Parts: sequence; C-alpha cells; structure tokens
Amino acid sequence: MAIDKDLKERIIKAIKLDRENFSSDGKHSTKIGVNKGIYSQLKSGKTERLLSDGEWIRIGRLLDVQLTKKPDWITAETPVFDYITEQLEYCQRESTAGLFCDDCDIGKTHTAKVYTSAHRNVVYIDCSQYKTKQKFIRHIASQFGVDSDGKIVDVIADMVYYLKTLDKPLIIFDEAGDLDYTAFLEIKALYNHLEDMCGFYMMGADGLKAKINRAIHNKKVGYAEIFSRYGAKHQAMEFKDKKEKIDFKIFQAEMIIKANVPDADVNKIIKDSDLSLRRIKVLCNKLKRAA
Repeated sequence: MAIDKDLKERIIKAIKLDRENFSSDGKHSTKIGVNKGIYSQLKSGKTERLLSDGEWIRIGRLLDVQLTKKPDWITAETPVFDYITEQLEYCQRESTAGLFCDDCDIGKTHTAKVYTSAHRNVVYIDCSQYKTKQKFIRHIASQFGVDSDGKIVDVIADMVYYLKTLDKPLIIFDEAGDLDYTAFLEIKALYNHLEDMCGFYMMGADGLKAKINRAIHNKKVGYAEIFSRYGAKHQAMEFKDKKEKIDFKIFQAEMIIKANVPDADVNKIIKDSDLSLRRIKVLCNKLKRAA
C-alpha cells in the first residue's frame, strides 16, 4: 500500500509522543529502528524521501498507529482501569512484581497501554506476539532502546545493565500465558537480575492462572518460583455471585459508552454488544462517524 501524507504525519506525531518516555534521542531511535540522522529529520517533521513505505508501516505498527484515521477514543476510568492502574503505580514505585488474572475483554490491555504511554521507563510487552525466548528478550531490549542484535547473552547483559541505570523502570507482560516454557523462565531470570531495581506486572486471562497452577501442581521447574516472586496470588476483580459480576460488567459498559457517545441509547448498545467491550468500542466509533 502507498503511505499517504496524513498517515506519515500521524506516525511522526506518535514518534514525538513516544520520545517523551525515553532518556535520549539515541535510545528512542534504537527502539524505532532508524539511524540517528534519519531520526533527527523525522523529529523535525520531514516525511519525504526518508523511509520506504515498508519502514513507515513498521514504525507505525510498533507505535500502534492506526492505518486509517478513527474517531478519538476517550478512556473511561472504570473500576478495572482504576484497579490495574493502582497496581501498576505500586509495582513501579516500589520496584516489585504483581500478577493479574481475570476474564478477557474487561479492559486489562487498554489500561496497560494507557499507563505505558503516560509514564517514563515503562514498556508494554504483548507476549502473544513474542512467544519464543529469542523474540521475547530481543523485543524487551528494543523497547527500552537497547541494541537487540548480537548474541542473546549479550543482549540480556546489556539490557540488565541499562535498566539498572533507569529511575523506576517497569515491564508489563500481557498475555503471558502464551509464552513458550523457556521464554516464561526468562521472567524469573529478569526478576532475579533486577530485584528491587525494576517493577514487573504480569497479566492474562483465566488460562494463565490455570497454566501456572497446573505447572506448580506438576512440579514443573520455575513456576513455583515465578509465582512466589509475583506475590503468590492471582489478583482479580472479586464478586460474590454471577449476578454481581454481570451488574459490574453493565456498569463498566455504561461508563465507557457515556464517555464516548453521551447521547446514545446505552441500553441498545449494551444489548447489541453482548457486554463485549471490544464490540462496544466498534459500535461507539460507528456512531461517532455517523454524527
């Protein structure tokens, strides 16, 4: 596909916004994978004859820039948003670790991404995209602006050394249940390298909880130690019964809809969405475009 001027400008905007979370242009240019000369020109707003269309797409994907312009999305500070944000703040402030396992489609990922974009020295890792040890480690390193080429032992050593120089770094592992066994063990290794110097937060759906519990029961090496380091507890939203859980989901849905399309028929959107937050976002954006 041809990259038009509007998309390039939105990618430039995303580059400038993401730069605020890095200590130097050099580290940020390493993260997005361009040399310092090109990076300087991108920061100045230049877009022509600098990058191939493929490179623009790669950077846009890395910074989560939508290919087509969509209506602005307003984040509603739902109970899940507040709960996870407080946990992330605590883990970053105290350089400790936490574990959150709960239903899918309740706002975990959105909350983590919002937190990452608003705080320095925080990286968000979608483990479902980097399942093997090599990909997992190299991606974490690149997100911090550390050179991810070369031998994996050197990448790990360089990353650990650099993270020790940062003020309160935090790594968020989303969809952690998707990691291969050897990659999952690296979560323990990173904690051991950076205990009291870096915060960690692991998230996943009920499958992550089941995977950890099953592995501990079967005495699979590493899982009990990881669980212990991450607080020895699966944090989750708690409900006394099924009705309270459904009422909670309706309450969250109402907050999100009212924040984004205040004049909409809330009950209709909830019914049409079957209480899926992803579907609610699609329906709200459809109404915004039609307005």
